[in-house]
Amino acid sequence: MSNRRSPGLVLATLLVYGFLYAPIAVLMIYAFNSSRTNVVFEGIVNQGPCGPFYWFCVLFKNREVLNAAKNTLTIAFTSTVVSSIIGTMAALALQRYRFPAKTFSEAALYIPIVIPEIVMGIGILVLFSTTFTWLNGLLDLTGDRRFSLGLGTVILSHIAFSIPFVTLVVRARLHGFDKSVEEAAMDLGANEVTTFWRVTLPIIAPGVLSGALLAFTLSLDDFIITFFTSGPGSTTLPIYVYGLLRRIITPEVNALSTVWICTVLIVVFMSQRLESREM
Repeated sequence: MSNRRSPGLVLATLLVYGFLYAPIAVLMIYAFNSSRTNVVFEGIVNQGPCGPFYWFCVLFKNREVLNAAKNTLTIAFTSTVVSSIIGTMAALALQRYRFPAKTFSEAALYIPIVIPEIVMGIGILVLFSTTFTWLNGLLDLTGDRRFSLGLGTVILSHIAFSIPFVTLVVRARLHGFDKSVEEAAMDLGANEVTTFWRVTLPIIAPGVLSGALLAFTLSLDDFIITFFTSGPGSTTLPIYVYGLLRRIITPEVNALSTVWICTVLIVVFMSQRLESREM
């Protein structure tokens, strides 16, 4: 086969990548803008000991940003751990066992992935609102004791949203699983629990880690579901950025976005490396 590339194909590829990544590049460049209005680029900022990283220093001194980052990481880590455990268990059950609701369970996995996030966000909000109203009335809770939206509801929502992604990734790993390895372990005297921890889990670990990193990335970037299920004290970075955009846009927003983009890129790169090891 010829290795010659069509000039038209190369041009189209460059245009597509430029369209996708040029806005991100401009955003990162504007994080070093000396103008406070962030409308035109007036040059590289050079103020104080931070020099061109002035807006990054301002960002890391902002208590609201630090609290939002803490909430975001807390939600992401907690939802990732729980959804990875449940998703792995669901993948093993769907792959290995037959039960009456198996077809329905497999189809239901795709619903959170296919439907728009805003639909899922509104549905979860209605569920929490109805449930909390009923519980508060049943238990006669008032004031701070009342059930309300907050960090816990956001975590539960992210878990529900991430489980299907983890399940599908782990099931893809299980499709090529050789059951004879487990059978050999049991023939040598290992019980089911020992076989899972010593044989099954190490083999499917790349798939589990890939699903966990995918869930972590989705949780970090999620805005719509978080917007509908968050309450006082549960502001995340995407919600915080949205609040800044409704007021004045300064290069601090660009600095925050730059840090967040780099963080997500690192996580995605790690996920891709793990997936490549599976092949």
